[in-house]
Amino acid sequence: MSITQILPRARPTALRRSAHLGRVMLVGLVLLGAIAVVAILALSRGITAIPLADVFAILLGSGGERVPRIVIWEVRLPRVLMGVLSGAALAVSGAMLQDALRNELAEPGLLGVSTGASLAVAVVVIFNIAVPVGVLPIFALAGGLAVGFIILFATRLTRDPVRMILIGAALGALFGALITVVVVLGEPEGLRVLYRFLVGSMVGRAWEDVALVAPWIALALPAALLLARPLNLLQLGDEMAEGLGLPVFRTRLLIFLVAIALNAAVVALCGPIGFVALVAPHMVRGVLRTTDARQVLPISALLGALLLTAADLAAREIFRPAELPVGLVTVALGSPIALLLLRRLITRH
Repeated sequence: MSITQILPRARPTALRRSAHLGRVMLVGLVLLGAIAVVAILALSRGITAIPLADVFAILLGSGGERVPRIVIWEVRLPRVLMGVLSGAALAVSGAMLQDALRNELAEPGLLGVSTGASLAVAVVVIFNIAVPVGVLPIFALAGGLAVGFIILFATRLTRDPVRMILIGAALGALFGALITVVVVLGEPEGLRVLYRFLVGSMVGRAWEDVALVAPWIALALPAALLLARPLNLLQLGDEMAEGLGLPVFRTRLLIFLVAIALNAAVVALCGPIGFVALVAPHMVRGVLRTTDARQVLPISALLGALLLTAADLAAREIFRPAELPVGLVTVALGSPIALLLLRRLITRH
């Protein structure tokens, strides 16, 4: 075949690839703009309303009264940044688990990973174990990994996605029962703190919390992006991936470690916030019309940041001055989508 016969075929393929990359970049820019808009609204809204002009002035350091300046810099801005970081971490964690397990419903909450991480933190909080706050994510990681290893070995017994979710639900129920035991045995003064933690809340997040979670996410997010190619190979099936030279079990173990580390950092400080990890990757795949992890992971991070920041703003505003835990808002929004996905899986099988 001559070069002139090849070029007409190559040119449309290159054009399609260029158009697709343009779409990815456009979606990314739109999400960045949306995050900025929601963040500004979150800084201005609340019990103490602050005009948008004053918000911009304070952020730019060009003035503003003392009280609004304290409210923005010490109360609202760290909470917004915590929402952005946590949403990005949860979405990427969910996308990794879905690709690694080839399961549309895989996410830390439905697999029981979040409950295992919550149990470890609950033990520390209720029994007032003297550990540095910075060590809490390590406890959460240990609890999440305990469930993650069980799920990982369960993949050798069944590849049915519905059965995998049932295994995760059973593990979640077991660890949930253990949390109840911890609550019964614990001291009453720790129960209010634990309740807020278990439903998932961004209340009271400060710069110290941002400083704790940022290094975890700064390490785990790049690691997740480096695992994009193995994730693409795992989507082809274990036999095909092994035929292409991928050590499937070790790769899946590494993916689990990174995904659970992302989730553990959020659980340790904000509690188990459900369904962001499930919904964001599916929305991204639908918009981008691709399952390529190299594109899905970074855009999922942006969408997860937007979803959680917007959900936290809604949690503050729906019943103002009372405030809902953000975990309840994400569950209310994500549960119908989870049921639709489950129905599609059941009808498919």
